[in-house]
Amino acid sequence: MPITAKSPAGGTVEQLGGESRPLVLRNGEIERFEEQHNLGIFKFLDQLLGNGSPQARHCRDIVALGLVGGGLADKTADKLVDDLPPSENGRIRTMAQDLVFSAFIPASEGKKKVDGQNGSSAKTGRKSTTRKPRSKAPSAQE
Repeated sequence: MPITAKSPAGGTVEQLGGESRPLVLRNGEIERFEEQHNLGIFKFLDQLLGNGSPQARHCRDIVALGLVGGGLADKTADKLVDDLPPSENGRIRTMAQDLVFSAFIPASEGKKKVDGQNGSSAKTGRKSTTRKPRSKAPSAQE
Protein backbone atom coordinates (compact mmCIF):
# COMPACT_ATOMS: atom_id res chain seq x y z
CA MET A 1 0.00 0.00 0.00
CA PRO A 2 1.59 3.32 -1.03
CA ILE A 3 1.93 5.95 1.64
CA THR A 4 1.67 9.58 0.56
CA ALA A 5 2.38 12.73 2.47
CA LYS A 6 -0.53 14.55 4.09
CA SER A 7 -1.24 18.09 2.88
CA PRO A 8 0.08 20.59 5.40
CA ALA A 9 -2.11 23.45 6.60
CA GLY A 10 -1.91 26.17 3.97
CA GLY A 11 -0.17 23.89 1.50
CA THR A 12 -0.42 21.05 -0.96
CA VAL A 13 1.31 17.76 -1.71
CA GLU A 14 2.62 17.07 -5.21
CA GLN A 15 4.50 14.25 -6.92
CA LEU A 16 7.91 15.67 -7.83
CA GLY A 17 11.10 13.74 -8.41
CA GLY A 18 9.31 10.45 -7.84
CA GLU A 19 8.14 11.38 -4.32
CA SER A 20 5.17 13.02 -2.63
CA ARG A 21 6.43 16.38 -1.45
CA PRO A 22 4.76 19.04 0.69
CA LEU A 23 4.59 22.57 -0.74
CA VAL A 24 3.83 25.52 1.53
CA LEU A 25 3.84 29.26 0.88
CA ARG A 26 4.57 31.28 3.96
CA ASN A 27 4.99 35.06 4.06
CA GLY A 28 8.74 34.74 3.51
CA GLU A 29 8.34 32.74 0.30
CA ILE A 30 5.61 35.08 -0.96
CA GLU A 31 7.82 38.12 -0.31
CA ARG A 32 10.78 36.47 -2.07
CA PHE A 33 8.58 35.81 -5.11
CA GLU A 34 7.24 39.39 -5.15
CA GLU A 35 10.71 40.91 -4.85
CA GLN A 36 12.33 38.60 -7.39
CA HIS A 37 9.67 39.11 -10.06
CA ASN A 38 8.37 42.58 -9.15
CA LEU A 39 4.93 40.99 -9.25
CA GLY A 40 2.45 40.90 -6.39
CA ILE A 41 1.07 37.53 -5.37
CA PHE A 42 -2.51 38.69 -5.92
CA LYS A 43 -1.70 39.91 -9.44
CA PHE A 44 -0.06 36.53 -10.08
CA LEU A 45 -3.18 34.76 -8.77
CA ASP A 46 -5.27 36.95 -11.07
CA GLN A 47 -3.14 35.78 -14.00
CA LEU A 48 -3.54 32.14 -12.96
CA LEU A 49 -7.30 32.67 -12.95
CA GLY A 50 -7.31 33.90 -16.54
CA ASN A 51 -6.91 37.67 -16.14
CA GLY A 52 -3.63 37.82 -18.01
CA SER A 53 -1.00 35.27 -18.91
CA PRO A 54 1.23 33.88 -16.18
CA GLN A 55 4.78 33.24 -17.30
CA ALA A 56 6.14 29.72 -17.02
CA ARG A 57 9.11 30.96 -14.96
CA HIS A 58 6.72 32.51 -12.43
CA CYS A 59 4.87 29.19 -12.06
CA ARG A 60 8.13 27.26 -11.76
CA ASP A 61 9.53 29.70 -9.20
CA ILE A 62 6.41 29.66 -7.00
CA VAL A 63 6.47 25.84 -7.00
CA ALA A 64 10.18 25.87 -6.06
CA LEU A 65 9.44 28.36 -3.26
CA GLY A 66 6.60 26.09 -2.10
CA LEU A 67 9.10 23.24 -1.87
CA VAL A 68 11.37 25.48 0.22
CA GLY A 69 8.40 26.31 2.46
CA GLY A 70 7.77 22.57 2.73
CA GLY A 71 11.28 21.99 4.05
CA LEU A 72 13.63 21.48 1.07
CA ALA A 73 16.85 23.42 0.68
CA ASP A 74 16.82 26.16 -1.98
CA LYS A 75 19.24 24.38 -4.33
CA THR A 76 17.42 21.05 -4.06
CA ALA A 77 14.05 22.71 -4.76
CA ASP A 78 15.44 24.64 -7.74
CA LYS A 79 17.00 21.48 -9.19
CA LEU A 80 13.79 19.45 -8.81
CA VAL A 81 11.78 22.07 -10.69
CA ASP A 82 14.51 22.85 -13.25
CA ASP A 83 14.79 19.16 -14.13
CA LEU A 84 11.15 19.04 -15.23
CA PRO A 85 10.78 19.28 -19.03
CA PRO A 86 8.68 21.95 -20.79
CA SER A 87 5.98 19.32 -21.33
CA GLU A 88 5.31 19.56 -17.56
CA ASN A 89 4.54 23.31 -17.67
CA GLY A 90 0.76 22.72 -17.71
CA ARG A 91 1.01 20.57 -14.59
CA ILE A 92 3.33 23.11 -12.98
CA ARG A 93 0.78 25.87 -13.65
CA THR A 94 -1.91 23.77 -11.95
CA MET A 95 0.44 23.14 -9.00
CA ALA A 96 1.12 26.88 -8.74
CA GLN A 97 -2.57 27.72 -8.76
CA ASP A 98 -3.39 25.09 -6.12
CA LEU A 99 -0.48 26.24 -3.98
CA VAL A 100 -1.40 29.94 -4.06
CA PHE A 101 -5.05 29.12 -3.33
CA SER A 102 -4.16 26.92 -0.39
CA ALA A 103 -1.90 29.62 1.07
CA PHE A 104 -4.91 31.90 1.47
CA ILE A 105 -7.42 29.35 2.72
CA PRO A 106 -7.48 29.31 6.52
CA ALA A 107 -6.89 26.01 8.23
CA SER A 108 -10.16 24.61 9.53
CA GLU A 109 -9.53 22.75 12.74
CA GLY A 110 -11.94 20.14 13.94
CA LYS A 111 -14.04 20.15 10.79
CA LYS A 112 -14.42 17.18 8.50
CA LYS A 113 -15.22 17.07 4.82
CA VAL A 114 -18.68 15.76 4.07
CA ASP A 115 -19.64 15.04 0.46
CA GLY A 116 -16.59 16.98 -0.76
CA GLN A 117 -17.60 20.16 1.10
CA ASN A 118 -15.73 21.95 3.87
CA GLY A 119 -17.52 22.36 7.14
CA SER A 120 -19.26 20.12 9.59
CA SER A 121 -22.21 19.09 7.45
CA ALA A 122 -23.55 19.23 3.95
CA LYS A 123 -25.89 22.06 3.05
CA THR A 124 -29.52 21.05 3.03
CA GLY A 125 -32.48 22.82 1.58
CA ARG A 126 -35.71 23.55 3.39
CA LYS A 127 -38.00 20.55 3.51
CA SER A 128 -41.56 21.01 2.38
CA THR A 129 -44.15 20.03 4.93
CA THR A 130 -47.80 19.26 4.55
CA ARG A 131 -50.21 19.86 7.35
CA LYS A 132 -52.50 17.11 8.46
CA PRO A 133 -56.16 18.00 8.21
CA ARG A 134 -57.84 18.86 11.49
CA SER A 135 -59.91 16.21 13.06
CA LYS A 136 -63.64 16.92 13.10
CA ALA A 137 -64.04 15.06 16.36
CA PRO A 138 -64.66 17.27 19.41
CA SER A 139 -61.65 17.75 21.62
CA ALA A 140 -61.57 16.58 25.22
CA GLN A 141 -61.43 20.16 26.48
CA GLU A 142 -64.71 21.35 24.93
